[in-house]
Amino acid sequence: MSGARRLTTIGFDADDTLWQNEQFFRMTERRFAELLADYADPDHLSERLLEAERRNLGVYGFGIKGFTLSMIETAIQVTEGRVPADVIEKILGAGREMLSHPVETLPHAREALEKIAESHRILLITKGDLFDQERKLAQSGLGDLFDGVEIVSDKKRQTYERIFAAHGDGPQRAMMVGNSLKSDVVPAIEAGGWGVHVPHELTWVLEHVEPPTSAPRFRAIEHLGELAGIVEEIG
Repeated sequence: MSGARRLTTIGFDADDTLWQNEQFFRMTERRFAELLADYADPDHLSERLLEAERRNLGVYGFGIKGFTLSMIETAIQVTEGRVPADVIEKILGAGREMLSHPVETLPHAREALEKIAESHRILLITKGDLFDQERKLAQSGLGDLFDGVEIVSDKKRQTYERIFAAHGDGPQRAMMVGNSLKSDVVPAIEAGGWGVHVPHELTWVLEHVEPPTSAPRFRAIEHLGELAGIVEEIG
């Protein structure tokens, strides 16, 4: 498969790259605001929740379970410990609902994977809760297309160095494709690979960074349907 290619291995992010994810967090946050409407206005509540999420990332990691715990913590704080038990119960119910929501694949996802898999190794590299990501991959119907799956606690330069060395020919001959500049694109480029940004209309605020436009190995596309052309261009 590798031959004389400059590029032999393509990694794909999952959430909001191959299937919808952030929209369910936004929907749940709106429900959360309704539950706490008597205690805090939506903007203030959103700020407090984001503070809790940022504070808890190192403890709970990324994903729905950490988000649910952060909602409960925020509810306790904004009510000064007076949050009703039925509100806590509804927050937990909202978290369980998120963990069982049907997977909605994004446009061009399957076609892009099938096309790239004809000539390159393709990997799924995603962060978050293990059980939830395994569930979504199984329900997506895309699992059989991947040569390897890595569910990691975070995505940093060292993450891509390790994964592309283990599953490919090293990061210098690899590409990472995803909607998050912070997690998918910048650290992959720092590892020596290519990084392709596929924007999604909703991206978590903690994933926002400036695009590395001056990096020679940075590319940006409008949707996954344009990816094959980028891969062919690199060679």
